[in-house]
Amino acid sequence: MNHEEIIQRLIPCVLQAGDKIMEIYSENFDTQYKKDGSPVTEADYAAEKIILAELNRINANILVISEENRSSHIEKPKDTFFLVDALDGTKEFLNRKSNGGFTVNIGLIENKIPVLGIVYAPALRRLFYGSIKSGAREKADGKTKVISVKKSENKGLVAVASASHRDKETNNWLKKKNIETIVSIGSSLKFCLVATGEADVYPRFSPTMEWDTAAGDAILRAAGGTITEPDLSEFNYGKSNYINGPFIAWGKV
Repeated sequence: MNHEEIIQRLIPCVLQAGDKIMEIYSENFDTQYKKDGSPVTEADYAAEKIILAELNRINANILVISEENRSSHIEKPKDTFFLVDALDGTKEFLNRKSNGGFTVNIGLIENKIPVLGIVYAPALRRLFYGSIKSGAREKADGKTKVISVKKSENKGLVAVASASHRDKETNNWLKKKNIETIVSIGSSLKFCLVATGEADVYPRFSPTMEWDTAAGDAILRAAGGTITEPDLSEFNYGKSNYINGPFIAWGKV
């Protein structure tokens, strides 16, 4: 099964997971807290269950590392594996004034590179997907369009940054680059806004996990963007404990 076939198989389950998230979002639900203090809700678990079942049907032999399946986190990365964050931006999900900044995410890693990604923002009804072989697309309002990063001069840049995890190091980087226009939004939508040309750059210095970034990163790369470490060295996957270091996601800057 090629990348485009995998995407088309996964889109319905991603939409289904998004519908389940919105169903729970409209109700009263319980919130628990993990050992690291991050919140988790029944929406996280319900959406992940839908996605893992479909991935198992597609190919049960491909390793899946998912946020809420803690036993998967001790698995050693293989040449090919999926990374799943069924509800990225749980803090935004809990905050009813978050402007819908939460997403469903599936990324496929091959030889340390994210080659395929799907990101769905169910509250915004925006679906992003792409692969390095077929490019990137967005589906919204019943229409599908090709998306690509915009070419920008190094002035008047628009940055997108975390709504819940902005830190001093990120602010210092933005100041050093003389970037004054900053859009704050949660989850992997930050990658997608760079991929569509709605922003030029997304700097991140606070901690993330590989399942937080893989899908959005794949879409950004498919749209012509890049992601590097702050020193411009390569940013890869399959790291120890699946923990990311700082990174900068770029359009054509």
